This record gives sequence, structure tokens and C-alpha cells, in this order.
Amino acid sequence: MKITLKLFTVLFVSLLLSCGGKEEKKKEKVQLKKQTTEKKAETKSTVPPSKTIDLANKGVGPITSLTLPDTIDQNMVIKGKEVFDKMCTACHRTDKKFIGPAPTKLLERRTPEWVMNMVLNPDEMVQKDPLAKALLMEFNGSPMANQNLTEEEARSVLEYFRTLK
Repeated sequence: MKITLKLFTVLFVSLLLSCGGKEEKKKEKVQLKKQTTEKKAETKSTVPPSKTIDLANKGVGPITSLTLPDTIDQNMVIKGKEVFDKMCTACHRTDKKFIGPAPTKLLERRTPEWVMNMVLNPDEMVQKDPLAKALLMEFNGSPMANQNLTEEEARSVLEYFRTLK
């Protein structure tokens, strides 16, 4: 009986000792994972594409050059607001992120050509323009619908965007 009790005690103690020490290894693995995750997070850009400033990119489409006058054409603004309210408000709000980005202060972040090409040629822009691709990803893969606006309508919308501060 004493031998059985001693044998059982030795087995029990060895079982306890063999199970110990794994907690430290698990903690080390968790800490290593946290460190690598933190390093990856640090390398990613913290500025979303909708806030990125790119005043060199003209986009892909029919508009290659556009010079905006210093004064804002109020007649174009009125027409642009009408077009925006009719065609764009399903996805865009002027002052906040919705299905698509807000156009407020847009010309502080994009060239007029890029804006016009995005309005006139959204399908090709999303395929070929890196910024448009990044915006597509930021907005959960919701592509901008091609509203088949004329250049005159798109220019009016752009003029309206100039007034959004």
C-alpha cells in the first residue's frame, strides 16, 4: 500500500511538473504577435484616401487641362447645385462621409481635372487611377455610378464644389 501511495505521489508530482511552464511560452507568443501587429500598423498610412491631398494627379478621361477663373460663376453654381441635388445626393452628402466622400473642400485635395474626370469617367478612373482605386476600397467597394453627365453639367458641379467650404 505504501509503495502504491509513493508511486502515485511520484506520478502526480511528475505530471504537475510536466504541465507547468507552458503559460510562459503562451505569453511569449502572444507578446510576439502583439509586437508584429503593432509594427505592421505603424507602417500603414494613417491618412485615408478621401483625406489624401494629391494636387498633381489629373486622372484618366477626357479632361486633360482645366484652368479655373478666380471668380466663381454664380449661374454655374446654381446649375451645379441642381445637378448635384438631382444626381449625386443618393450617395454623397456635402459635408460628411456617406456612401461616397463629401465634396466639401474637394479642390483643396484634388485637381479640377481629376474631379471632372471622376464625374465624367468613373468606370475607367476606378480601373486605372490609383487614387480612385484607393477610394473604392475606402468606401467598401461601392463604385461611383456613371450619371452620363455632359461636360457642361460636370463643370457646373465642379463650380458648385468650389463654393463648399
